[in-house]
Amino acid sequence: MSTMQNKVQANQVSWSPPVIGAGHDFESVNAGIGDIVLQQRHPDGWWVGFGIGFLLLNVLMMAVTWLFMNGTGIWGVNNPVGWAFAIINFVWWIGIGHAGTLISAILLLLNQDWRTSINRFAEAMTIFAVMCAGMFPVIHTGRPWLAFWLFPYPNSMELWPNFRSPLVWDVFAVSTYATVSILFWFVGLVPDFAMFRDRASSKAMQKIYGVLALGWRGSTLHWDRYETAYLLLAGLSTPLVVSVHSVVSFDFAISLIPGWHATIFPPYFVAGAVYAGFAMVLTIAIPLRVAYDMKDFITDRHLDLMARVMLATGLFVGYGYATEAFMSWYSANSFESFMMTNRMGGPSGWAYWLLILCNGLAIQPLWLKSVRSSAVALFIVSMFVNVGMWLERYVIVVTSLQHDYMLSAWGMYYPTVWDIMTFVGTIGLFVTLIFLFIRFLPVISMFEMRTLVPESELKEGGHH
Repeated sequence: MSTMQNKVQANQVSWSPPVIGAGHDFESVNAGIGDIVLQQRHPDGWWVGFGIGFLLLNVLMMAVTWLFMNGTGIWGVNNPVGWAFAIINFVWWIGIGHAGTLISAILLLLNQDWRTSINRFAEAMTIFAVMCAGMFPVIHTGRPWLAFWLFPYPNSMELWPNFRSPLVWDVFAVSTYATVSILFWFVGLVPDFAMFRDRASSKAMQKIYGVLALGWRGSTLHWDRYETAYLLLAGLSTPLVVSVHSVVSFDFAISLIPGWHATIFPPYFVAGAVYAGFAMVLTIAIPLRVAYDMKDFITDRHLDLMARVMLATGLFVGYGYATEAFMSWYSANSFESFMMTNRMGGPSGWAYWLLILCNGLAIQPLWLKSVRSSAVALFIVSMFVNVGMWLERYVIVVTSLQHDYMLSAWGMYYPTVWDIMTFVGTIGLFVTLIFLFIRFLPVISMFEMRTLVPESELKEGGHH
């Protein structure tokens, strides 16, 4: 027993600050997380946030309804910029969805216990972001009722999707990613559903959570099956973190458009996705821990580690920008050189330099520990990154299409109010789902948090 106590004490002093506040036991963890749903009256801020999200969601419904009535002509797309806000927003939302799976799967397999406090809402963020992303390719066709044509199915006209098209690869990559992410998220929730079933005061909630708990009783056999399934899903999810955004990058990389046709795109897109995803996790985590007094569960150490990941991936993204600029010069290709000159000094040059500010310069203060330990500073930096990653997609898509090979084909792109309403509306959808998630599900995995308290270590030692 003394050896186990020494181990616990060593774990507590080896990191500063720890992954969970001092003095917690099983019951305090259950109360601190579970009571947000079961007992506490939700703060007024929840209603304000939910109201704003729901209002923006209605903006989305208006924009999509008008789109279905009038077609994609209401957008600013034209010839040559046939891809604009729809593909920009699609790639941006898919990128945001990456951090959840990375935190859940890869950090689980690497046995990183700091993931425990953030994996649940990061997974939820992934699913909601993929929902927002998946909407754009469907409505971008102008005929969403024919979207099923992208799936291979027997038909009387012997027509099949073009399997050489990366847009079809997108369908398989994103749908697989969404399916595995939802399964991974739901399986992780089952023990907590059982906890809610047993603690809920109303009959209705007991029945709802009881159905979702799938008969969980916490037996040894249940835990054994659970851990096997969870590890298998983590193993399936891990390659998807890399594959899905690599496939999305192929939408651009296999084309011949200057500024798109680049082998740096797959790793550059994956790093950018993790970068954007961690920025969004911080954007959610920082207000969450303040609003619900969860600083003992989402500690300063979590913020510090997420800031480090964001700094590392941000530097990789900066390396990608430098590589693009270098290759445009080193290739001695006049079209590539013009593309980069146009990006930097053309009519959309403001967007390029703004993204350099947001993605390259704004994260440099993260080298300082004082910045990484400041929640306010991290929130500001993460907002810069959210904006910067959207601008990155804008620059890649719009500047390359506006000015390609032929002068006669050049044309400018200007978004319409319907483009903007659709994009803002998806933010409303995302915010609405996040607030509903906070209201009805545990934002942090309760049973995993209980494995971090000293009580679990002592019980384990005593048992053996």
